[in-house]
Amino acid sequence: MQDITIKITDRNGDLHEVVAPTDMSMNLMEVIRSYELADEGTIGVCGGMAMCASCQVYIVDGSDKLTEMGAEEDAMLSEAFHVQDNSRLGCQIHITSEIDGLEVAIAPYP
Repeated sequence: MQDITIKITDRNGDLHEVVAPTDMSMNLMEVIRSYELADEGTIGVCGGMAMCASCQVYIVDGSDKLTEMGAEEDAMLSEAFHVQDNSRLGCQIHITSEIDGLEVAIAPYP
């Protein structure tokens, strides 16, 4: 088992350095929920199916560590609010050793 560290800025602007396990098939949205970094009901509304964009994050540092955006994620972001060039859906970022040190900011909730 290997844990990684991710830096997450919440919607209040507070930076949290969290530890995430790589052996539990989690995604970034689930990590944010488990650390309660967003109000209940404002993140992962669709359950991680890339259908709501409530888990949208901005990649602050480490975009080169991420896998390429899939068609479903791209389509959802094209319809979402507050989208920036560095937007990704947290539910589509899988927790692997490759993303150790990733830094993100949680996007505003509509």
